[in-house]
Amino acid sequence: MHMTWVKYTCGRIKSDYRYSNEMVYNNFPWAKEPSDKNLKIVEDKVQKVLNVRAGFSESSFADLYHPLTMPPNLAKAHQELDKAVDLCYRPQAFTNENARIEYLFALYNQYTAPLLNGKKAKKNNKTQGTITKLLAF
Repeated sequence: MHMTWVKYTCGRIKSDYRYSNEMVYNNFPWAKEPSDKNLKIVEDKVQKVLNVRAGFSESSFADLYHPLTMPPNLAKAHQELDKAVDLCYRPQAFTNENARIEYLFALYNQYTAPLLNGKKAKKNNKTQGTITKLLAF
């Protein structure tokens, strides 16, 4: 979800993303009200990614995440994490990247609409804490 957001909201220099807190990180629309069950599944899948990566302590991130040298079990762990994150947004799978970005922009519009009307949006501290934990890994 986040990489789709990055692809459509980041600026670029050549082919490299210009990732910023003002345009990308702080504006990423996390799922509106994910269930505790789904959040726990995401936490478990994040831990699985970390555990798999720990098995390759001699490898750099460049090696681990290069498309040709990424260990298959790390790729699988990330795929499982991606599916778990998707379930936080909605129960049905996204059929393609266009459906994913349309959903994200619609959610972003829901979150920002109160700002345009001069109303303050309510914060969900449980969700915000989870976002911080997930993005910190």
